[in-house]
Amino acid sequence: MNDTLHRVLALLALLHRRRVWAGPELAEELGVTARCLRRDVQRLRDLGYPVHSSSGPGGGYTLGAGEQLPPLPLDDEEAVAVAVGLRAAVVGPVDGLQEPALRALTKLEVVLPARLRRRLGALEAVSVTLPRHPARIDARVLEGLARCCRDGLRARFGYTSRGRSPSVRRVEPYRLVHTDTRWSLLAWDLERSDWRTFRLDRVAPGTLEPGEAYAPRPLPDPDVSRYVTRQVTAEPFPVRVTARLGAEAAWVRAQLGPWAWVEPDGDGWCRVELGGEGFAQLTPWLVMLDVPIEDVEPEGMREALRRVGERMLSAAR
Repeated sequence: MNDTLHRVLALLALLHRRRVWAGPELAEELGVTARCLRRDVQRLRDLGYPVHSSSGPGGGYTLGAGEQLPPLPLDDEEAVAVAVGLRAAVVGPVDGLQEPALRALTKLEVVLPARLRRRLGALEAVSVTLPRHPARIDARVLEGLARCCRDGLRARFGYTSRGRSPSVRRVEPYRLVHTDTRWSLLAWDLERSDWRTFRLDRVAPGTLEPGEAYAPRPLPDPDVSRYVTRQVTAEPFPVRVTARLGAEAAWVRAQLGPWAWVEPDGDGWCRVELGGEGFAQLTPWLVMLDVPIEDVEPEGMREALRRVGERMLSAAR
């Protein structure tokens, strides 16, 4: 009985690992005959796993989606990864997912082997979570827009602009982009006939309405992450600042995070573009890097840096 159980679980793990398995290849992987493989496949079906089979070139066994969620076999590394992800979701910025994540984590921890509970316990014991203030979003907004992106459906929703002006937007959603503190939607705005990015925390909960299907348009940039970063760093703000910094672009990008546009500009140098409400707000971002700075624009930013420099010299004296 134990041999049969182990074999069926191994079969299930293989079906999860790859989309399609040819029968002879799957039987060889498990070390069984074709007849034994067919019996084990039927055992999985009896347990509620929708295992489909097809013949001919490209045919084989495929694990499909069923009406109910069956048990999922996880190896040690997968179980730890799921537990860590659920703990992050419990304190995450998506309202409506914290409680389901906590319930799922509780169920998982009950059945974890002692060795895995010790690993997670060690991680928790030495980890410190710094307080953050991420933009809160509604789980229904996130899930609904994700379905619209996947299925190519237009969407209509209430939206509040940066200037706090309410409006109703009609868009063709293409991609969701996530950073540590914010979710954004890249979409074609039907009213403005142009690409726009929308912060999901500004989408009014309960207003999302999926619409008809749309014909896909070419994306404005093959690198969606780069395009959205450019849209949310400097362009939406009233004050825009550029500077050339004496450091590698990758290092500066890591220090400033996703809200700065950074490009290489010569050996050991890069060019940075920042946006904000005022020069005083942007000054700390340049000063904290402690690297050579040149070609700062506009004049208002240079004046703000001069004032900071004079205060620091006075403090040093």
